[in-house]
Amino acid sequence: MSGQENPAPDQRPIPAVPGANGGRRGEPPTRDTPTRGPARPLPYVIAGILLAAAIVIPLLPQLYSSDAPRLGGMPFFYWYQLLWVPLSAILSSFAYWLVTTEDRRRRREARAAAAGFEGGERA
Repeated sequence: MSGQENPAPDQRPIPAVPGANGGRRGEPPTRDTPTRGPARPLPYVIAGILLAAAIVIPLLPQLYSSDAPRLGGMPFFYWYQLLWVPLSAILSSFAYWLVTTEDRRRRREARAAAAGFEGGERA
């Protein structure tokens, strides 16, 4: 052992990112250095609606509490619930895609803003 103590988690340095901290090179980023640009709420609202639909609609029995129409001899209330298994997977996948795409855009915007401020004010 070297005899040095490990710093507390809030005292550990953040790995250096070129152009971070407002674009000033040579200064290490701080905990206040933005890692994402401003969020647009629409993708998050759409993702929330898709996830809510995938959860709430199958929980409303008044929508599917009937025997007809039958599909291959199976009553409606069975095949309707089974239909929601792949539909929920599709809706969840699309919601995930929306949120990750927005997050990538926000990270790209923060990196571009940090790179754009190198050497002074941005024109």
